[in-house]
Amino acid sequence: MGVAMGAGGTDVALETADLVLMSSDLTKLPFTLRLSKQAGRIVRQNLIFAVSVILVLVTATILVPLLYPGFVLPLPLGVVGHEGSTLLVVANGLRMLAMRE
Repeated sequence: MGVAMGAGGTDVALETADLVLMSSDLTKLPFTLRLSKQAGRIVRQNLIFAVSVILVLVTATILVPLLYPGFVLPLPLGVVGHEGSTLLVVANGLRMLAMRE
């Protein structure tokens, strides 16, 4: 892993580095690594949750009319389900703001 330190680093070092610390303080490196691992976990959680909700909604849209002929799921129910899941994904992502050194 390449690390560039300081805002005064060369452009080449800043471009090629995997991680750029804006200060020349190496003590922030462990926190930065923890933060990046936490971000990766939250992104995976959000993707799994969002895809799961969409699969449930699509499955319900297909199966409900087959199981209950003549009944169709109302569109507002799907909108509330989808947009509600979007709000939960955003709220889950906001947990990153609480992470401190």
